[in-house]
Amino acid sequence: MGCWKQEKTSTWFFPTLILCLYGFFYMMKPSEPFLTPYLTGPDKNLTTDEVTNQIFPVWTYSYLALLFPVFLLTDYVRYKPVLLLQGLSLIVTWLLLLFAHGVVAMQLVEFFYGMVTATEVAYYAYIYSVVSSQHYQRVTSYCRSVTLVAATVAAVLGQLLVSLAGVSYFHLNAISLASVSLAFVCALFLPMPQRSMFFHRKDAPEPVPGPGKGLAVGTAPRPQSCQEERSPADAAAAAGAPSPQPQAGSAGPHRHLLGVLLQLGRDLRHCYGSRKLLCWSLWWALATAGFNQVVNYVQVLWDLRAPSHSSAVYNGAVEAIATFLSSVTSFLVQYMQINWDHFGELALGIFSAIDAGCLFLMHFSISIWACYAGYLIFKACYVLLLTIATFQIAVNLSMERYALMFGFNNFIALLIQTILTIVVVDSRGLGLDIVTQFLIYGSYFAVIHGIFMIRSICVLVSCKCQRKIVRSCTEQLNQAEHESREQIVTSHMTRL
Repeated sequence: MGCWKQEKTSTWFFPTLILCLYGFFYMMKPSEPFLTPYLTGPDKNLTTDEVTNQIFPVWTYSYLALLFPVFLLTDYVRYKPVLLLQGLSLIVTWLLLLFAHGVVAMQLVEFFYGMVTATEVAYYAYIYSVVSSQHYQRVTSYCRSVTLVAATVAAVLGQLLVSLAGVSYFHLNAISLASVSLAFVCALFLPMPQRSMFFHRKDAPEPVPGPGKGLAVGTAPRPQSCQEERSPADAAAAAGAPSPQPQAGSAGPHRHLLGVLLQLGRDLRHCYGSRKLLCWSLWWALATAGFNQVVNYVQVLWDLRAPSHSSAVYNGAVEAIATFLSSVTSFLVQYMQINWDHFGELALGIFSAIDAGCLFLMHFSISIWACYAGYLIFKACYVLLLTIATFQIAVNLSMERYALMFGFNNFIALLIQTILTIVVVDSRGLGLDIVTQFLIYGSYFAVIHGIFMIRSICVLVSCKCQRKIVRSCTEQLNQAEHESREQIVTSHMTRL
């Protein structure tokens, strides 16, 4: 019996199945689309200003503060303990949501949720440490798909329970607590990995897949838990393949840690040495910061346009449709036959303009349906471009380097988002109302549009000039060849 169990857990199927179950229950939170109505309703009796300017910003700060140390801790302890920490953080988050009251208690909720999102790296990196490289593409597809399915099912279930069964937001949160508790139980059954990306790599690691396989790993959109498809962190270390690192021999753990950090620095310098990759990464960081900010506060705007105490709330249905549209746009990327080297920046500029237009619509329109429509288009465009950016980066780097690059891009995005939060949202900064905030976010994406439209014009003009130079050189060579042939014929005729 023990031999059978050991053989079972040593295959790729068992850990993948358990991780997919964990991912499903972890994302199966039907109360998330209704967080703002719950906090501002009779259960918590918080004001919109308290939720917007004092409570929600704590998530951004805690996420930023915890992201890098949790990333290193995740690799050092080999993923599973961090998954257990994430499960415990989820349970604490929902226990506080259900039974705690007051601004400080809800700020503590946001802190623990920052811990949850910071530890997502363990979920997306764990599976690559327990399966062989030939299964990377398959297990990535399973793990990504199950979180998308769970997020969609949770949003639909939440909407049906609220609209048709009249279930209170308190009981929705109770369902979410039961789901995340099941996720924690699933994490207990995960086998402990024997290797990791930096601190516990094998002496003879398996060969990692080339750019072709890396593409399959990188193109799936990242579901957001705050969000999610959030992202992001997304793909941060979404491929936990071994990276060439110095071994921890007799040098001691401190020198080994220094060696790991130096190797990270060398890899990052190599990644951002390409102007093309730098351009795509710049858009990634800028757009992801704006996207996370919009997703974090859009429920507050919806509650203003259609107060939950006096209007029907369709947040769950909107999130379900948004997740579905995001999946469709990501799927369609594979059929786009476009020279992204020439027209990539143009696409970034055009779709960033569409995102800006959607945010301006949400700012100026008083109709909740216009706000819903703007959000759907905004999220679909962002996920489409994020998939393209993932593809462009993945095909130009080895697996371990693009995993690192994705993580660093998300870290920069979070840093920018923190600055936006401090200046625009936090009560210690400008503390702007939610409507004005969306004017700022629309202007922010308009600036992104301007940056990449200017860049695209420069690229297209450069390509046109290069084509003219090549054409001119070709014509001169052809003319020289023709004249040479004429001289040969004339010389031959003269001899005759």
